[in-house]
Amino acid sequence: MQISRFAEHRLSVIERTLGWLEHQAMRKGTLAKRADHLATGLRGEDAAFFYLRRLGYTVIARRWRSAKLRGDIDLIGWDGECLCFVEVKTRSSRSFQPAEVAVDREKRAMLLRMAQEYMRQLENRDRIPTRFDVLSVYLADVSPEFELFRGAFASV
Repeated sequence: MQISRFAEHRLSVIERTLGWLEHQAMRKGTLAKRADHLATGLRGEDAAFFYLRRLGYTVIARRWRSAKLRGDIDLIGWDGECLCFVEVKTRSSRSFQPAEVAVDREKRAMLLRMAQEYMRQLENRDRIPTRFDVLSVYLADVSPEFELFRGAFASV
């Protein structure tokens, strides 16, 4: 499901405004300095949020954490009737291995535990179809490039 032109324009304006505000905050020194790889990851997650919205996802959580478990789920959202747990992997170039390769067995196990914990809080959870998606974001050029792997590994 694609979104309307008006919604696309509105998302574009919001995305550019947030980028400009972040740039201004960094320039004025009001943002805490982050390690480069952490800043790249956050930029990638922000870009991923807007990309998924353009594809028609309804994002309901960002960087979801549980008090009981270590880790987080980058994005949680509905793609139609399916609840998707999205792991975002960001790279500043394509010169190394593909970003999605970083979602190894250990990372998948952590995401599965986190998703199960998230599902425990939902009513009718046994009737909600779920899926794990991996979204690779490459920030090398002027505009980000995306590769979405729907159903990248077994669901809850």
